[in-house]
Amino acid sequence: MGSTVSTSDPEKTSPAPPRPGYGQLLRTRGAWTFLLPGFAARQPFAMLTISIVLLVQHTTGSYGAAGAAAAATGVSMALFAPYSGRLADRYGQRAVLVPGVLVHALSGLTLTALALAHAPLWALFVAAVPTGASVPQVGPMVRARWGVKLQGSPLMTTAAAFESVTDELTFVFGPLLATALCTTVTPSAGLVTEAALTLVGGLLFAASRSTQPAVSAETGHARVRHDSALRVPGVRVLIVTFLGIGAVFGGMQVSLAAFTESIGEPGLNGVLYGVFAAGNMLSGIVCGAIAWKVTPQRRLIVGYTGLALTASALWTAHSVPLLAGLGLLVGMCIAPALITGYTLVEGLVPAEARTEAFTWLTGAVALGQAAAVTVAGQLEDRLWDGAGFLVPMAGTVLPLVTLAALRSRLTVRPQSRTVARGVGHRVPVTVD
Repeated sequence: MGSTVSTSDPEKTSPAPPRPGYGQLLRTRGAWTFLLPGFAARQPFAMLTISIVLLVQHTTGSYGAAGAAAAATGVSMALFAPYSGRLADRYGQRAVLVPGVLVHALSGLTLTALALAHAPLWALFVAAVPTGASVPQVGPMVRARWGVKLQGSPLMTTAAAFESVTDELTFVFGPLLATALCTTVTPSAGLVTEAALTLVGGLLFAASRSTQPAVSAETGHARVRHDSALRVPGVRVLIVTFLGIGAVFGGMQVSLAAFTESIGEPGLNGVLYGVFAAGNMLSGIVCGAIAWKVTPQRRLIVGYTGLALTASALWTAHSVPLLAGLGLLVGMCIAPALITGYTLVEGLVPAEARTEAFTWLTGAVALGQAAAVTVAGQLEDRLWDGAGFLVPMAGTVLPLVTLAALRSRLTVRPQSRTVARGVGHRVPVTVD
């Protein structure tokens, strides 16, 4: 008996690495079959809002109109994204992606044509709604695939960090590419390229069928699949939190564009936004490499407090170097909040509703971004240059108060019978 115990213990402990890392994550079998096409498919997402803002501002001369058109896209995306996630959970990702990317490309090109024809603002809104509603939710779908591959593994935190880094890498190159196309080629080039990349990348991702979560409507638990992830109290708290993150993205996009235009250097817009996104990406890399001892709930509070403090200082910046430095700090505070929020979903929501939960969070970012570009555009038109930077401040302080008051709802309680109505007992997943 004694010799059996002594030999089995090393076998249990020796194969385990001291802490999960990116190398181990990327060696997950089948991961590259969805990572590469997934990166290509999500790249256009970072180009959409800034491409609309630059095109409509060029054709109308108003940041308010540009922000409103971009906001219509963001609102429709926020409203339809969760339904897209539920459909993907129930019928499979490919069944949702293929028609979605086709509609998105067509409606995006229609919006471009209407803007170039100087159509009235209401016509732009009509085209913007299907453009936003059909944005492919590739990021949540990739996260759902990681959830299937790594269920119960400590690598889930690393995967959440990796996906945040991937998202931010697109936000480094996407705005730079869109700004370069719109300012050096033609104002419509950004939106046309976005539509083309979405179509090609989305179809390639949809073709990777072996790694998508299984659809099991025949298991006899079909009723469970109709229960929304929104029933989970923690998800609702995270939605409010992610609304604030979206407010930072939207406020930064419009305000940086207005600032660089006011100093006669519109080409710096993409550079400054790229610095902001680079800070997000770098802190995301660090977050994923650390073996955290602090609970995810506490990490979220600390990270979001830093975000609110740094975002509140943006409106005081009146020079390019100072704005770049503050933007870098703001970006560095966003990644910990995003990563922790997505990681918490793994423990709060059952696997069969996880794509929907991720799309609720993605939709919240889009909705916050939509509201922010609208308000920031109006502030830039009606007040002083840089007034739009007040939006990230207000957009993060209010959710921080909500997060602090309701943080107990983010606790993953062991032995809980349900995480959503109609879901039976589920073994909790360690997220730290």
